[in-house]
Amino acid sequence: MKINGRSIKRRLYGIRKLTDRLSRARYFRGHGIHSPFVYSIVRQVFMKSNFTTDRRDLYDALIARGVPERRAVQLQNLFVHCRYGSFGIDCPCEGVDFVVLTREFPTESLADAAADARKCGTTLAIMSPYDRRERDAACKKIVAAHVCTTVDNRGYLLVFNNRLPKQHFKL
Repeated sequence: MKINGRSIKRRLYGIRKLTDRLSRARYFRGHGIHSPFVYSIVRQVFMKSNFTTDRRDLYDALIARGVPERRAVQLQNLFVHCRYGSFGIDCPCEGVDFVVLTREFPTESLADAAADARKCGTTLAIMSPYDRRERDAACKKIVAAHVCTTVDNRGYLLVFNNRLPKQHFKL
């Protein structure tokens, strides 16, 4: 049965995602976040739509790999905000402060990359964590097994390997 050209199934599709939306609502604009580190990331990085400095090396590399402009700006601002010195894209974590794993990175290798980043103390950004069912399941396993702070803002999953306590934020 159709009502106004849309099937009932299509209209009810949004209800399935309601619990996810409600669980994320408490962190809107940083409200409810009790970690000063993550709060500053929300306010200084995620809520900025333009660059905070003149540095654009990570941004240029991400745009060349096909990452959307908004996400590339946010990751460049995060790179500057956290004072990282070096970055890598789809590469091993050895000797790098910040690694971005794009959509093209194999899903079956995500857990190994997260374990490698933990050993090296590297921050990991996994792009499109909800892209496919297998990628979503792999990212959930990474979050469950991780011993430090993780931040999920739908476009990418940040896996920090510093001395922060185990916390998971869904923005």
